[in-house]
This record gives sequence, structure tokens and C-alpha cells, in this order.
Amino acid sequence: MPRSAIALTALFELLKSHCTGLSVADSTSLAVCDNLRISRHRVFQGCSARGKTSTGWFFGFKLHVVINHVGELLAIKLTPGNVDDRKPLRQLCDGLFGTLYADKGYWAKWLTQWLQEHGIRLVTKLRKT
Repeated sequence: MPRSAIALTALFELLKSHCTGLSVADSTSLAVCDNLRISRHRVFQGCSARGKTSTGWFFGFKLHVVINHVGELLAIKLTPGNVDDRKPLRQLCDGLFGTLYADKGYWAKWLTQWLQEHGIRLVTKLRKT
């Protein structure tokens, strides 16, 4: 993985677009093995983790992506599976402006205040809790 990180970073910089004022943030799970094989899995043993999504448990990574309204990539980050969606959003929103649409997993009072201080309005459905 470390050898390919430089090549992937260069590729992303070529594909990266500019902010248009309307952005969408979301994350998806990247499972590296079946749940029954977690104890025997050794390839990503030090860098992947067990996480939970709305569809169930998985072992692997989360891919966090921010796109503009045209569908062009603005920011991308790969984290272990147990990382909360709200934590990498600060780094992903660096250089953005306007309105950011996200699911309710991204809502937090501290995050909304931080985004407003940086000129970004977060639009999301509120959580029940």
C-alpha cells in the first residue's frame, strides 16, 4: 500500500476539480474480507479495522468523498473502518465554500459551527437522538 500511495496521490491531483458552491459528501465501506475470516486476515492487519454501517458490520476501510454538483471529485480520504464520518470532514472541506449536502451521519453541533466559520453551510436531515 505505501508504494502505491504516491501514484494514487498524483492521479487524484490530476482528476481533482474545483468547488462550484454546491458539494456533496458521503462515505462508503470497502470490506477487505468476509466477517467470518476477520481473525485469520493478515494483509491489512495493522491499518484496517472493524466498522459498522447502516447495512451491518464489515472489516476494512471507509472511503470518504466530496464531489461537486457536476460529479467531479473535490476531496477524497481513506480511513480505517472504525473512524467516525464526522472526523475526516474537516480535512475534506478545506478549500470549499457554499453549501455542503450530506447524510445525517455527518451532523454534529460542533461540526456545523466549524463549517459556518469557514463559509460552508451544512444541509442534512437531523438525527432522532
